[in-house]
Amino acid sequence: MARIEDYALLGDLQTAALVSTGGSIDWLCLPRFDSPACFAALLDTPDAGHWSLAPAAGGTCTRRRYVDDTVVLETEWVTHDGTVRVIDFMPPRGHAPDVVRIVEGVHGAVAMHSDLKLRFEYGRVVPWVRHHGDRIEALAGPNRVRLRTPVPTKGHEMSTVSDFTVRPGDRVPFVLTWSASHLPSPKTVDAEHALRDTLTFWTDWSKQGNPVRGPYRDAIKRSLITLKALTYEPTGGIVAAATTSLPEQIGGGRNWDYRYCWLRDSTYTLQALISAGYLAEAKAWREWLLRAVAGEPDDLKIMYALDGTRYIPEAELPWLAGYDNSQPVRTGNAASDQLQLDVWGETLDGLALARNAGIARRDDAWDLQVALMNHLEGAWDQPDNGLWEMRGARRHFTHSKVMAWTGANRMASAVRAHPELYGPADRWEALAGTIHADVLAHGYDADRNTFTQSYDAPGLDAALLMIPRVGFLDPKDPRVLGTITAIQNELTEGGLVKRYNTSESDDGLSGGEGLFLACSFWLVDALNLAGQKTEATKLFERLLTLRNDVGLLSEEWDPDTGRQLGNMPQAFSHFPLVTSALQLHAGRGHHSSHPITAPGDPAA
Repeated sequence: MARIEDYALLGDLQTAALVSTGGSIDWLCLPRFDSPACFAALLDTPDAGHWSLAPAAGGTCTRRRYVDDTVVLETEWVTHDGTVRVIDFMPPRGHAPDVVRIVEGVHGAVAMHSDLKLRFEYGRVVPWVRHHGDRIEALAGPNRVRLRTPVPTKGHEMSTVSDFTVRPGDRVPFVLTWSASHLPSPKTVDAEHALRDTLTFWTDWSKQGNPVRGPYRDAIKRSLITLKALTYEPTGGIVAAATTSLPEQIGGGRNWDYRYCWLRDSTYTLQALISAGYLAEAKAWREWLLRAVAGEPDDLKIMYALDGTRYIPEAELPWLAGYDNSQPVRTGNAASDQLQLDVWGETLDGLALARNAGIARRDDAWDLQVALMNHLEGAWDQPDNGLWEMRGARRHFTHSKVMAWTGANRMASAVRAHPELYGPADRWEALAGTIHADVLAHGYDADRNTFTQSYDAPGLDAALLMIPRVGFLDPKDPRVLGTITAIQNELTEGGLVKRYNTSESDDGLSGGEGLFLACSFWLVDALNLAGQKTEATKLFERLLTLRNDVGLLSEEWDPDTGRQLGNMPQAFSHFPLVTSALQLHAGRGHHSSHPITAPGDPAA
């Protein structure tokens, strides 16, 4: 089985595929990110659906890369018989989703083998396949897939296979196209034209935004491109990851579906995009957000489907063995019904950031923010499930209270800075002061000089590293410095940061997890803001070494095996990479430098 870091991403801004170093597409959902997979070998065996295209002799590729600043992947094998290159990409969506693969002969004569095994509904449905000259058609229920290629194909053991040889100058295309079975079949794209168009699209997009130079340029650009590829273009929503159920511990049960739009993740992605100058994407996200959260402010969800749907029921797929036998495999996400108070603050913070970046204001956007703030005003002191979606008893999480403070702070600041915006700034400032004092009284352990995960409890939480970033306290405040030190002493392994101690938690979940990569980037930011730039830079550059060969990060890192863990690629890993890099190299990035502190607080 391929390692999680062996996969590269292909995408068309509406769905994504994962292709391994062995040349196999083992994950693809059509027509959307959250549609049932037609290739699900990632979560089972090849019999659950895959498409391998590689030298007949097999084996891992010799090298691979994305073409410049694009999502066009080149995978190359150097064999005893010669050298061959496979070019994989998904053209930005036209009338239908396409996967295009071009086999290019480079040197010698290399025998190639294609094995296409379509299995709809997450590996459960075998389609009826018909051959028509240079194309095949696979049909099952609502799904129709056509494959067009000039090389001969045949059926073999419930797969469609092709065997052919390429020599220097040969370019053999394969074009796979999905369509709804009740509609007329869309026209098949020309592979070479689609390649040129796809290269142009990504190259032009990458040139937008602020110029990026310096030692972290390639890492920043690849992360920004990955975030863009995780955007559902029709609505502007941003999925947390392209996959479901990749485990946080091999053999464990923390396997979740991340193919949805978390408000928290999307807001942090917005921060990265704005910091890098990609305002069009930020505006599209803002419009998606306003549509998604419209309604009663007390019904704000922590996540939504790509189109803003609120109901995301969780189910298990028992016929799939799970990645490396890590069960269960889940679709949907029951955490969508949790109360996570920090989301109100993060949403208000994100909208404030968009406003300050000059993205056009709308009256209904402010009306919505006032409604969200009015609800937060009456709900901030409730226990909740917290940032990490704890499935145990609700608690008073310190991070949730800090983000409630952030919401009140941003709203009061907006009214002060923008006379055309209405609202009780004095009342919101007073509320911010009340929350601030409450956090210091119950979320800070003076004996240990550290903030704690929840009120009047000893456990730590990496989310506490966000305290200086949102402006709750000065980055060099002794309480902030003490929290950084406590987290380094108690929540790190090999210098990388855990979210919290799962062994001490009542989160209601079984099994452990790896080191959460975003948390280590938060430590980078906290150290940098505290004036410890050398230490911050050292940690950041170590984190860069954890990316795979094409610059992608999953959710977590296993220090024992040196492997990536969790869903892939993970927006929650890539957006902090961007903001950390910009802060370290250019002094850009998002943090509040003028917080409103509580009267009488020592930091005021």
